[in-house]
Amino acid sequence: MVVCPEHDPAGPLQFVINAAAGSSDADTKREVIESVLHAEGRRGELHFCRPADLARMARESAVRAVSVRTAVVAVGGDGTLNTVAQAAHAVGCAMGVVPQGTFNYFARTHGIPADPTEAVRLLLRSAPAPVQVAGINDRVFLVNASLGLYPDLLEDREAYKARFGRSRWVAFVAACATLLRAQRRLRLHIEMGGTVRDVQTLTLFVGNNRLQLQQFGAEPEDTLAGTPGNGSMAALMLRPIGTLSMIGLMLHGAMGRLGEAAGVEGFEFQHMVVKPTLAPGRKEVVVAFDGEVARMRSPIDIRVLDKPLYLLQAADAADAPEAAA
Repeated sequence: MVVCPEHDPAGPLQFVINAAAGSSDADTKREVIESVLHAEGRRGELHFCRPADLARMARESAVRAVSVRTAVVAVGGDGTLNTVAQAAHAVGCAMGVVPQGTFNYFARTHGIPADPTEAVRLLLRSAPAPVQVAGINDRVFLVNASLGLYPDLLEDREAYKARFGRSRWVAFVAACATLLRAQRRLRLHIEMGGTVRDVQTLTLFVGNNRLQLQQFGAEPEDTLAGTPGNGSMAALMLRPIGTLSMIGLMLHGAMGRLGEAAGVEGFEFQHMVVKPTLAPGRKEVVVAFDGEVARMRSPIDIRVLDKPLYLLQAADAADAPEAAA
């Protein structure tokens, strides 16, 4: 039986901030957090770290949060949230979020404001509540995971952001460039309970966030108990198609009607094992999860985890998942 972690509202929240401590960006984050804590008469410990030290700092801060009966708080984008969630889920402490990403699907789903000042204020009035998380092999993910084309898209998106800045339009242009040069096919052996199938696809995308799927227009038909992010996950597969069909696909995606596009298959599941056909001598496949790209050994096991993540959220957050949209 999973027990909700103890949470002392007066305890010092453990903020994990993915930034160099001497940068102006870090100074801005420090000022925002400390000003809210001071105004509310609350305590917090701010842990700044470089990206290379983020996983270690997240683990140490999560352990500290357990010892003082409080929460570890991720301040950053999807990658930071994922790393902190991994640590919080492993040690069993509550987690808070101050989102600073481009889309912030996880935060928006759970009613967390995009404005950092408002997000910190909300943390101080919140309590732990269970939310569904998923696993891909030994990694936790909050929003999505994928193989094939989508990891390529993420790498292209980061290159475009470095050149043109961080915005949703830059992300969209990068996605179009990736799709138009899509060539590589995945050959996958998929097992789901008693169902076994072999498919060819450009990408396998797994969604654990209903808001993201709704905005894609790709929420699958409800065939399992619960919904994506609350009892099940959704899988989308893109069959190999030509350039003209790919342009049509992009237009459907831009209009939030991806599920209507030819060549897109969607379905719900709770546990899936994926065995890609790999080149001789290769044992690993490139995967993406919550905006991060890594290599994992085959087979790839994707499932809804029995143990939830305990997220600091307002009592009425579940009733207003798009409050921060």
